[in-house]
Amino acid sequence: MATTTRGLEGVVASKTSISSIIDDQLTYVGYTIDDLAENASFEEVVYLLWNLKLPTQEELDEIKKELADNMEVPQAIYDHLKSYDLKAVHPMAALRTAVSLLGVYDEEADVMETEANRRKAIRIQAKIASIVTAFARIRKGLEPVKPKKDLGYAENFLYMLNGKEANEIEIEAINKALVLHADHELNASTFTARVCVATLSDIYSGITAAIGALKGPLHGGANENVMKMLLEIGEEDNAIPYIEKKFANKEKIMGMGHRVYQNGDPRAKHLREMSRQLTKLTGQEKWYNMSIKIEDYVKEKKGLPANVDFYSASVYHSLGIDYDLFTPIFAVSRTSGWLAHILEQYADNRLIRPRAEYIGPDTQQFVPISQRG
Repeated sequence: MATTTRGLEGVVASKTSISSIIDDQLTYVGYTIDDLAENASFEEVVYLLWNLKLPTQEELDEIKKELADNMEVPQAIYDHLKSYDLKAVHPMAALRTAVSLLGVYDEEADVMETEANRRKAIRIQAKIASIVTAFARIRKGLEPVKPKKDLGYAENFLYMLNGKEANEIEIEAINKALVLHADHELNASTFTARVCVATLSDIYSGITAAIGALKGPLHGGANENVMKMLLEIGEEDNAIPYIEKKFANKEKIMGMGHRVYQNGDPRAKHLREMSRQLTKLTGQEKWYNMSIKIEDYVKEKKGLPANVDFYSASVYHSLGIDYDLFTPIFAVSRTSGWLAHILEQYADNRLIRPRAEYIGPDTQQFVPISQRG
């Protein structure tokens, strides 16, 4: 029997046509992340991931309409969110439970035909934005804002979050963040989703499982912890002494380095630029300046460049978003990739069932309880 590879590092577990990381370059269906981040709307990326081609104008108009038409969630979801201990529950726990509950209200939840799964994909992608924004408002004592059907996905997200339409740079920032986080090959949450639905469990179970995996601080929770770190540092002059202390205590610097990329995360530079623009626009340049100092210092001392989580923190903070909502926003974007992988898994399914290398005691004899010391 083969020996283990800890964390499955370097193990190729499946084939996919959705995204790739080759020579530190991330692509979606062969399009570089740089090309898509600079030119594509999130809706175009959703279509690309699900259909393996960019949409025509007619196809783009159709998916935009489908998403906008399906953004409203059942009142029971709002009522359920209001029932939580809103001071104690983490937004990712609320999101995980709400998405699972959403499946209870979908009459097609257990219908496994291809077209039914595609309809559910639209509904899930549309509604997850509404759930995140509704929770953000409810815990502040505000009522959820219903989406506008004439707004795009990124615009609607900000509108439902803030109750007012956003400006162009805010929309660009959220759209770019959604594009950059949409998919990332066989990451932990995507693998979780594929393992779940490989049993032929339903699509809601797959997304709920993925959200559970994303919740962890070593995956989606990293950007939340980056902002906690920046807030602890407080001022630019404290940045380097703070990091030096972390090094001395052998503590991890969140948002630095990456399990897959050797020479830097290609997504980071796009959010670095959005951070520069937004912090300047909002008079919060210290967060950008602090981040630059930290990145340069950690790269010099440890050879670790920033990853996508590092600058997404200051981008979201500049938009007035609470830091514990950063990971749910990640989930809103990554749902598009999860759904793409779930549909791909269904299309050519085989149960994912690896083996384990046993390291316990050798064969033992059962001893009656009266004889156990």
